[in-house]
Amino acid sequence: MHLSEKVKEISESQTIAMARKGRELKAQGIDIISLSLGEPDFPTPDIIKKAAKDAIDANFSYYTHVSGYLELREAICKKFKRDNNLDFTPDEIVVSTGAKQSIANAVLCIINPGDEVIIPAPYWVSYVEILKMAGGVPKFINTTIDADFKITAKQLEAAITPKTRMIMLSTPCNPTGSVYTKEELRSLAEVVKKHDELYIMSDEIYEHINFIGKHESFAQFDFIKDRVITINGVSKGFAMTGWRGGILAAPKWIAQACDKMQGQFTSATCSITQRAMHKAMELDYDTYIKPMIVEFKKRRDLVLKMMKEIPGLKTNTPTGAFYVYPEVSSFFGKKYKDMKVDNATDLSLFLLAEAHVAIVPGAAFGDDNYIRFSYATGEDNLREALKRMKEALAKLA
Repeated sequence: MHLSEKVKEISESQTIAMARKGRELKAQGIDIISLSLGEPDFPTPDIIKKAAKDAIDANFSYYTHVSGYLELREAICKKFKRDNNLDFTPDEIVVSTGAKQSIANAVLCIINPGDEVIIPAPYWVSYVEILKMAGGVPKFINTTIDADFKITAKQLEAAITPKTRMIMLSTPCNPTGSVYTKEELRSLAEVVKKHDELYIMSDEIYEHINFIGKHESFAQFDFIKDRVITINGVSKGFAMTGWRGGILAAPKWIAQACDKMQGQFTSATCSITQRAMHKAMELDYDTYIKPMIVEFKKRRDLVLKMMKEIPGLKTNTPTGAFYVYPEVSSFFGKKYKDMKVDNATDLSLFLLAEAHVAIVPGAAFGDDNYIRFSYATGEDNLREALKRMKEALAKLA
């Protein structure tokens, strides 16, 4: 087999890999509880599904503009103004096949081989792999659970070199659930302001899943808005993971470059998905989104309460997304039967084999002292999963 060096360089997504292992065991008749993927268990709102059905019946099944049809991009601009007080024009919006493609478009359009990109760790699994495809060099800023996994302006300033071209940051964050405040973002923006060739890719796909109030966008600061690429989409906040609808909002010249890039990869995203996204952009938060967020917060509180009853897990309180990211190093060096735990990857495999619970090791996000635990599933599943984890971890000695 002859594979390109590029594809051999990148790694498989460990979240997808763990989900696959869970499915394989389920196919063997084993009762696996999968807490690996970040996928809301809520159905897509009926009003969005109806918009898609109406589009099919109306034969809205032809190619659209690569960046999405005009009325959709206008609706996205209205959403940004309404929810974030951000002013964009339709030619600054690119709709893509999921936020992951939006991120890839941005990185491939800005980064040259050898360019450095600052990534706070822990980070979402695909940031580094997408960066590899562009030939960029990741420069990590390690964070701690005691700092709620957030970087400071001082850390950012210290990491910047003449080769630095981009910062990749998410808020709310996957995998930690951390949410940056307006003051914290402003302090980072003040650093960026001093470096003319530095761009920010702000991943805000979890915008609506926020337990502390109003979401704060990086692009709100006028003095750096022309260097901010905002990533969003419909997967998380609207329970539309399978629809594959991503959004990029950026200065016109960047949006045009991403349109050009996307035109050679996928062209426009599915026309029916675009109609569904259009309806999603118009939905009332209190009616269609808030009930899901209230439920996620109840699940978070349940998970934190039960995790405190498991000796050896160190947790903070995540304020967004739907993940808990506990530190698990107290289990390292322990064993049960023929299984020894030296890191979080070993622990994740132990829990899959012994507790039949699928989670993701922190190595996927840059630190193998942690595990990521998704609570985007029902309370019964969560209670059973944590009960099994507690029983399994007690066997390690």
